[in-house]
Formats: sequence, structure tokens, C-alpha cells
Amino acid sequence: MQEYPIKRGLTRDLETRVVFELKNCFGAEPEKTAKGYRIQAGALKRLDVNVGAGGKSVIIDTESDISAADEVILDTNKRFRKFLDAITGFSTKERVKRAKSTAGE
Repeated sequence: MQEYPIKRGLTRDLETRVVFELKNCFGAEPEKTAKGYRIQAGALKRLDVNVGAGGKSVIIDTESDISAADEVILDTNKRFRKFLDAITGFSTKERVKRAKSTAGE
């Protein structure tokens, strides 16, 4: 389980954007759960996305299918990074930098 902060200005209508980007990036219809949304796509048996407290972060929990083909795994990772970029507003490089700075505190 990982929590990702959302860039300032993108927190408005976050839940709507999560649903849209799940459809857009993975091509799967998200299922509404008690805490958020869930999909199954590619090499992911389960991808749960929950909007964090105050709507300023998303909490993502995944379960991988280790028997998936290499091409499927690579495609799924690409789609997951695209999803994170779209939802958080931060690039992969920016997310890593922020994670390192918060881990150092």
C-alpha cells in the first residue's frame, strides 16, 4: 500500500478524475468499493484506489499476477505510471524526489 500526494490545484473533483483515468489508462470499468475503486487489468490481479483524508492524496494497493507474460507486465507497468502521472500531477521523477524528501524527515 502506497500513498501518493496530489499536486496543488488538482485535488478538486479527485474522485471523478480517478474513475476517468482508470478507464482511460487501463481500459477497465472501475468497481465501486467501500473505500474507493477497484479494477483488474493486465498483470494486476487487483488495483485498489482510495482518496486519502482531505482529498489531498490517493492510497493505492495492488496485487500482482506473477504468472503474467513479460510483455503484459511491461505494458501494465507503463499504464500504471501513466495513471499515477495523470492523477497526482507529478512525473515519476518528481514523485521519487518527494518520496525521498519525506523519508528523510
